Amino acid sequence: MFGKRMKLFKLLGFEVGVDQSWLILAVLITWSLATGVFPHYFEGFSTATYIWMAIIGAVGFFASIIFHELCHSLVARRFGLRIKGITLFIFGGVAQMEEEPPSAKAEFMMAIAGPLSSIALGVGFYGISLVAADPASTQPVTAVLAYLAFINLLLAGFNLLPAFPLDGGRVLRSLLWRWKKNLRWATHISSQIGSGFGVVLIVLGLLSVITGNFFGGIWWFVIGMFLRGASQQSYHQLLMRRALEGEAVRRFMSSDPVTVTRGITVEDLVEDYIYKYQYKMYPVVEDGRLVGCVTLNQVKKVPREERASRSVGDIADACTAANTVHPDFDAMKALATMSRTGSSRLMVVDGDRLVGVVALKDMLKFLSLKIDLEEE
Repeated sequence: MFGKRMKLFKLLGFEVGVDQSWLILAVLITWSLATGVFPHYFEGFSTATYIWMAIIGAVGFFASIIFHELCHSLVARRFGLRIKGITLFIFGGVAQMEEEPPSAKAEFMMAIAGPLSSIALGVGFYGISLVAADPASTQPVTAVLAYLAFINLLLAGFNLLPAFPLDGGRVLRSLLWRWKKNLRWATHISSQIGSGFGVVLIVLGLLSVITGNFFGGIWWFVIGMFLRGASQQSYHQLLMRRALEGEAVRRFMSSDPVTVTRGITVEDLVEDYIYKYQYKMYPVVEDGRLVGCVTLNQVKKVPREERASRSVGDIADACTAANTVHPDFDAMKALATMSRTGSSRLMVVDGDRLVGVVALKDMLKFLSLKIDLEEE
């Protein structure tokens, strides 16, 4: 779902970060508030005042999203769920769970916490705006508070739509799960509804563009595309978790991997291994011990005229937790490691000895076969 993520700070033990796409949303919201929303609804202020109102309003909006996701995370922690962190991105924010909720009750409580927190913020901001409404000097403050009240109530309303993976869709899934005692079925139904809502937003976006509301239409179209894709992806992730549940890396690993030694030249590595096997990473082994790994990127840094005189030992890197796993390592976690690092192969080690290599294509092949065989 995300591109490059930048860490901001930690809040109550949860890491808060932003995706690169969030910068687009931050600029769009600040610009629209400064040039459109505040001048239209609150006339008579200077340009500088509108800019400051927009900046404070945007900061308040993103703080509200963090509070919304923090409430999800706190409830998830209460039920023993691990949260990777809170990430702001172009469509708002998300608390990244490492696993599915353990029960329908946990799903319901975690899902409803977000909208309830936004409603509480909306009511709170509205109440403060009423108290501060009289003095003329506080009109810009009142305007920002009124905006934050409205945007939080809007955020709650949108999230309560029964479109998975929105909060309302998760509430729906929890109810279906409790009814049928079948998480997979509940996820399938709620994700289908979520995908349907996405299609509706796409159609509304296209109609808005046709009727002259170009920017609003494009925004609804993009949100619809995101919602449709996210609902389908969420169902596929559940299928992946279920298919790999309880599986260890040793089931998928090749126990006779292609390895190289430190003494061969980079030129021999290219001619005899890279061109022959087309892998991007090779374990470096001496006397059965894993002493490092060499990748295509490292080879590319060596000038062609030096490849015959440089050895693999000169450019190989030490093995790290990012490219090695134990044979009993959880297969789902190995898949997550591959996704995080962008690597399609991991070395399987027991102590300092290489016992195999696990490849992404082998795991995906297993996933495809198991899901196909067990499709309900």
